[in-house]
Amino acid sequence: MHGVMQASPLAARTAFAGSKVTARTTRAAGARAALKVRADAKDLTFDMKSRIKIQQGIDQLADAVAVTLGPRGRNVVLSEKTGMPQVINDGVTIARAIELPDPVQNAGAQLIKEVAGRTNDSAGDGTTTASVLAREMIRLGLQSVTAGANPISINKGINKTRIYLTEKLEELTKPISGSADIKAVASISAGNNDEIGEMIADAIEKVGADGVLSIENGSGLETLVEVEEGMEIDRGYISPQFVTNNEKLTVEFEGARVLVTDAKIEQVKDLVPILEQVSQNGGDPLLIIAEDITGEALATLVVNKIRGVLNVAAIKAPGFGERRKSLLQDIAIVTGSTFLAADLGLGPAAANLDCLGYARKCTITNNTTTLIADAASRDEIDIRVAQLKQELAETDSIYDTQKLSERIAKLSGGVAVIKVGAATETELEDRKLRIEDAKNATFAAIEEGIVPGGGAAFVHLSLMIDEFKETLTDPEEKLGAEIVQKALLAPCRIIANNAGVEGDVIVEKVMKSDWEMGYNAMSGEFVNMIEKGVIDPKKVTRSGLMNSCSIAGMVLTTQAVITEIPAVKQTVMAPMADPNDPAAGTFSL
Repeated sequence: MHGVMQASPLAARTAFAGSKVTARTTRAAGARAALKVRADAKDLTFDMKSRIKIQQGIDQLADAVAVTLGPRGRNVVLSEKTGMPQVINDGVTIARAIELPDPVQNAGAQLIKEVAGRTNDSAGDGTTTASVLAREMIRLGLQSVTAGANPISINKGINKTRIYLTEKLEELTKPISGSADIKAVASISAGNNDEIGEMIADAIEKVGADGVLSIENGSGLETLVEVEEGMEIDRGYISPQFVTNNEKLTVEFEGARVLVTDAKIEQVKDLVPILEQVSQNGGDPLLIIAEDITGEALATLVVNKIRGVLNVAAIKAPGFGERRKSLLQDIAIVTGSTFLAADLGLGPAAANLDCLGYARKCTITNNTTTLIADAASRDEIDIRVAQLKQELAETDSIYDTQKLSERIAKLSGGVAVIKVGAATETELEDRKLRIEDAKNATFAAIEEGIVPGGGAAFVHLSLMIDEFKETLTDPEEKLGAEIVQKALLAPCRIIANNAGVEGDVIVEKVMKSDWEMGYNAMSGEFVNMIEKGVIDPKKVTRSGLMNSCSIAGMVLTTQAVITEIPAVKQTVMAPMADPNDPAAGTFSL
């Protein structure tokens, strides 16, 4: 017994813990060995078979969209799982709704959907034209590839032709020359609806080219345009005690002085100097815009307002973070005041009369403030607008684009709201989409100018490719140029077909005429398109051409398609009735 050494309790615990760790490691290793990563099987389609199926999917989507093209284009009924079916004339909305059961065909349809979506994002209109152009380029290109042409060389030819045609468009574009052109662009884009054209032209005349057009659901049958004059801020009064019009519960000032700061005001000593100066200088109404006003500072303002010593009101600064400072700077520029920024060591305590701005009219509700100011320097506003436009050109964010556009409109003093009215929900949705297209087309025309409409510009551009083809040395690149040349005739041909006349005959006649001549499908005449107001924005034409060439090149260089294998729906059979069950009945065949 004396020769046997006993393990210490510590050693025993360590050994026990070690055995547990070993057991746990062994179990984990066994679990890893049993774990298998499985991926779903994919279906691969190659060469000719893949191209045929992609073409079938593209054709189905393009055919559905093409029926809407032109002034005599038809509508498409879009049935939803819930709610009423929509009757629409908008190419991109139709394209986005299409999903085909065959996965390879659906892949083709999605590519055309991408063309329509990209064109809609960049120009806001012309989605149907872009889809039709892409379909024609892909169809003609696949024929050449099937016959043995090199798709890489064809793609190079398509891209070189696209660059050449974009430069030609730039040379031949005319700028917008008044409200008649704006009305014509908007009317054409809305499906030859003169009423919508007049409405858009009227709204843009009121708010200017930098203004914002907002589209909302109206409450009645009439479609109305309301113009909000001045700069609107989405903040209301801090205290209802500031109200001057008890019937409307609003604060209404005429000829108000404006103090703008990003400081939080709590102490009354910060406000006393400027309040005394305003009171001694004639007692003009005073509007204070600050991050917040609380405590004794707010109580002092309210008491002086109630006693009639000062006509004063206060609102919180709009926005958040860095955007708040930018908006306060905008307000300071519009009212001609000095922005008292806390990070520059400035605040309300340092304010004097020279720091105050001026607003001819000021209306404050519980959630909005509208300032109409005339005293500000127009030059300063123009410089600020130019700066914001530069930021707008550089941003990729949809949110930033929207907010910067709103700021530009507020500085320019123009926001128009179109309240769309209709008898039924279906008609309302159709009218809203048409007005949205008309609005986008109009701003695109103001931005980059106009070209002849009705597909005539594309027909005339196709003739110019003859001259360009001579500069290409590779015969397969020439083939790419010829594909674009033939595809450009498609929009004019489909517009004519939708109007019930022979498209190819119309295209031949347009090809023999000058740049501004084309076929007016509404009247059935060959006219000067610019003079008769059948015009398209150059931006819409350019975007449609660029996006269709881009996607056509991608499809032509495709050799295989990988898709998910559709899950087979298993039908559950009803259980057979038990012959011994008396409830099953006694009837038999």
